[in-house]
Amino acid sequence: MLFLIKKEAYQVRFLSDNDVRQGLNVPQVIHLVETVYKARSEHNTETWPTIFYDFVPGKADMDIKSGYLKSDKVFGHKTITWFAENEAKQLPTLTGLINVFDAETGRPFGITEASFITGIRTGASGAIGAKYLARTDSETLLVVGSGNQAIFQIACALSVLPNLKTVCVAARDQEKLISFVNTLPHRLQSEFCTNIENVTFEVAESLEEAVKNSDIIITVTSSRTPIIKREWVKEGTHLSCIGADMAGKQEVDSKLISQARLYVDDREHCIHVGEIEIPLKEGKITESHICGEIGDLILGKIEGRTSNQQITIFDATGMAILDIYAAKMALQNAEERNLGIKIDLEGKI
Repeated sequence: MLFLIKKEAYQVRFLSDNDVRQGLNVPQVIHLVETVYKARSEHNTETWPTIFYDFVPGKADMDIKSGYLKSDKVFGHKTITWFAENEAKQLPTLTGLINVFDAETGRPFGITEASFITGIRTGASGAIGAKYLARTDSETLLVVGSGNQAIFQIACALSVLPNLKTVCVAARDQEKLISFVNTLPHRLQSEFCTNIENVTFEVAESLEEAVKNSDIIITVTSSRTPIIKREWVKEGTHLSCIGADMAGKQEVDSKLISQARLYVDDREHCIHVGEIEIPLKEGKITESHICGEIGDLILGKIEGRTSNQQITIFDATGMAILDIYAAKMALQNAEERNLGIKIDLEGKI
């Protein structure tokens, strides 16, 4: 007699933006980003070359980032797009997908929507740079840019910098900026459960004056010309430069870079597409100006700030391994809570 054994369907879980938001929070993501930075320092990660494409320079672009976390036995890739004109169409300006694979079998582990993970892990990066490099008595944060990334930077900074008393935001579009700042307290509480007690939120009327009065500055623009000048920045300021993630982007003038203690997330990537790309090409700095990577700093392998007068800069271009690890955590949490939907890849049993 012939017995037929049913083959189990091979299923992967897909998480929507709402599912991902339920599966990750700010403290979790800050912890996992630090974990990945340390894993990189310990040579337990691989980051592969990024593919960039400008559909319309300054208005529409995409990138594909990929990498491998050896210790967690996962690899994957993220495709993310940014289309500025979607705002006028009442569509998200930032969209994408993250695909996570099992490094032992090569089979897909799951798929997640990418925009929230991109936002929160990037916010965590900016905050971690400030956590390890800013003066401990820093009280004033300036975020330059009021786009998708701004609220993530603020939520994460407030989580790791308990002494902050003032958060100021600067942007070119004043009408949009005022609306953004007015809604910040409610959004931080409702979307991130952020403690905003004793924190004042301000609109920067003058970028120059705001820079001069800030202890910590986080830049999240797509600028291709420097918007922050050396003479505006007071001694002891820390800057986390986040916006420069493609060749040709620059938010901070080269003179400022040359006079600061400089740290990066990924040395090779920052050299080619980060905030330090143009200063290097101009000859204003050399690669020896880089003090080291943030993971080495977290593990105490290198020295950080050594005085309250130093200006420090953290150049972060973003790494796919951050997205992959965050997506893996979101998928694991979703499995426990039965979030998202399962997709049968083989279409049979």
